[in-house]
Parts: sequence; structure tokens; C-alpha cells
Amino acid sequence: MTLSDKPHLKSRFEETASSMSPEQDSAIRILANELHRVNEAVMNCVNHGLSIELQRVKRFHSEQGYWGDMIVPIIVKQSDKQG
Repeated sequence: MTLSDKPHLKSRFEETASSMSPEQDSAIRILANELHRVNEAVMNCVNHGLSIELQRVKRFHSEQGYWGDMIVPIIVKQSDKQG
């Protein structure tokens, strides 16, 4: 995939964001910040010799028909390489 083939996420987000309520906009910003923290934690684990896979374990549904995926880390410790 070349750079030109990648979807323009910012413009897609901006289109969606313009139709969100202030409460929805706040909720998505909180999620984005927390996901950034998760990504930093994953990089930290990788830098300390672990392999991390985030796996969906269930889907949360609201009474209004909305849903979201719940995830957990699957952690694999590599055997230490002996010199």
C-alpha cells in the first residue's frame, strides 16, 4: 500500500465529527487519548522483551443498538537469548 492508497482518516473523522453531539465528541476524544496510552504501553512491553497482541474478547451492546469491542492483551514472553 502506498501513501496515496491509504484512506484519508483525518478527513473521514472530520466529516463524522461534524455530525456528533458535544457529548459524543468528548467521548471519542477520551477514547483516542486512552488508546494513545495503550499504544505507548504496548511499545513499552515490546521494548522490554514481550510480544503483545490485542484481542477482542466480547462486544458490548447498548439498549439503543450501539456496540463496541472489548479487548484484552495476549502476552508472549520470548525466551532470553543466551550468548
